[in-house]
Amino acid sequence: MLQKPRIRGRPGSQAERERDSGHGGEEAPSTSRGTGSSQETLSASPRGTHASQATPAVGPRTQKQLELKVAELVQFLLIKDQKKIPIKRTEILKHVVGDYKDIFSDLLKLAAERLEYVFGYRLVELEPKSNSYILINTLEPVEEDAEVRGDQGTPTTGLLMIVLGLIFMKGNTIKETEVWDFLRRLGVYPTKKHLIFGDPKKLITEEFVRQRYLEYRRIPHTDPIDYEFQWGPRTSLETSKMKVLKFVAKVHNQDPKDWPAQYCEALAEEAGRARPESGGPAPSS
Repeated sequence: MLQKPRIRGRPGSQAERERDSGHGGEEAPSTSRGTGSSQETLSASPRGTHASQATPAVGPRTQKQLELKVAELVQFLLIKDQKKIPIKRTEILKHVVGDYKDIFSDLLKLAAERLEYVFGYRLVELEPKSNSYILINTLEPVEEDAEVRGDQGTPTTGLLMIVLGLIFMKGNTIKETEVWDFLRRLGVYPTKKHLIFGDPKKLITEEFVRQRYLEYRRIPHTDPIDYEFQWGPRTSLETSKMKVLKFVAKVHNQDPKDWPAQYCEALAEEAGRARPESGGPAPSS
């Protein structure tokens, strides 16, 4: 049984707090697309890239600027939804969108995708052309999505799938610092309480580890101290590399085959599972 990791007082916590306050200039880890040199992040979307290219009149926006604006919009929608009062388009434009009005529809689509696959909420317009929106709980996904999401029935499923996807796309092992560098782009910080996940660091490094979804161990000879994640034994029993790859592909609005190396690895795992166990008792005559 894995020991409960000690988080308090660990070196690097000050650096985390500084990054979470907006002083860090880190880049989030990428997920390799095949064996080529092009790189994709898990949250990157072809629509997001298109949006940045379609607005030259107001000056170029970097991918990081767009991701931060989408994260801000997601947080605004989650907070406003707590009162269960329809969220008006005028409120969103006034308090969040600002000078990004020219790509409002693109931002709203990206925010809707993140709300569904990370937080388990679907953004819908209350009535046609009403310009008012509400969030609907999707913890009981349709059959098609149940396989992709894992159908665990909790709001933390999306976050777990994100972490599992990062691990798989990074070669089945990923540093903890890389995980947090990426999650910050989704508005999830190790030193800040989250509206949906509570204490994200405790959830990922303790709860998911205790549930055996993740393995969490210190990397030897690192200064400052760093830790790494791998899939835990429960993950391999409850899901598969192909299901996680499908989740990543759906977030990207792409096909799993767009990542040939991971796709081949997932196929090999499926073939291994389908192969009958050898060395069992011989059938009686």
